[in-house]
Amino acid sequence: MSKFKKGGKKELPAISTASLPDIVFMLLFFFMVATVMRDDTLMIENKLPQADQLEKLEKKDRIIFIYAGKPNNNYRGQFGTEARIQLNDKFADVKDIKQYILAERAKKREELIPFLTTALKVDVDTKMGLLGDIKQELREVDALKINYTTRKGEVQGNFNN
Repeated sequence: MSKFKKGGKKELPAISTASLPDIVFMLLFFFMVATVMRDDTLMIENKLPQADQLEKLEKKDRIIFIYAGKPNNNYRGQFGTEARIQLNDKFADVKDIKQYILAERAKKREELIPFLTTALKVDVDTKMGLLGDIKQELREVDALKINYTTRKGEVQGNFNN
């Protein structure tokens, strides 16, 4: 007499999918919270200069970015190899900077306007003439808080001459 029968083949029970929607929504929520959207698509080469004394800007909502550098390989045929200015996702001329700064200010809350900083992300090979023109346009719209974006590293050369 045996208590256990070695019976025939039994079917496996079906897998319960009752918790599947909960798992899907939990993953969806995680990726929505953890993903950072890129603000601008760089259309220029942007190898930043090195600096040994850096300060990180904390409040990203108070920054207006201006990019300058040579067009990258995808845009050289259309825009050439001279350094260009990029505002948001398009190339612009120096004279477009005023309107861009005014439009960006209009998007910000009124109490943030005095604290806005213009961050210049300028390629290391860009000539100072273009940078000087950008700064002159910024002066004309009273955008005097300027940040030069760099990367950490040792400064090359001797500037004590």
